[in-house]
Amino acid sequence: MQDDIRTRLKEMGLSLPQPPAPAAAYQPWRVHGDWLFVSGQGPLGPQGLTAIGQVGKEVSLDEARAAAQLAALNVLAHALAAANAKERRLAACLRLAGFVQCGADFGDHPKVIDGASDLINRAMGEAGQHARIALGAPSLPFNMAVEVEALFALA
Repeated sequence: MQDDIRTRLKEMGLSLPQPPAPAAAYQPWRVHGDWLFVSGQGPLGPQGLTAIGQVGKEVSLDEARAAAQLAALNVLAHALAAANAKERRLAACLRLAGFVQCGADFGDHPKVIDGASDLINRAMGEAGQHARIALGAPSLPFNMAVEVEALFALA
């Protein structure tokens, strides 16, 4: 599965980044039994956070979708690092949770988090099909526009 993910990402013109270090007092991932929990990841790229501010104001819908995709890429980087560290493999993505920094009048949360879902689905194939929640938040850490966390099954 891990090699398949890397190959699919390469076909999409993407590569796995170095997993970002935690920004506070938490673990970036945690394994319990066959479950792998990956902590919330933001749109952190080589130049820093790529989408700052509220979606619908400072950040467009398209920018937010791209930010959600980058956040999901960071989630996958942590998931693969965790699987390798535990000498396991990713079996499936079970659930994504996406948070969108926005005002009370914003209603396109699902469209934003589709950026993350689409990446996971394409990178993992059938094993990427997941349950999901997309929520709005008045603020997110470091003023980032989106944050994505995930639950994976390990084999």
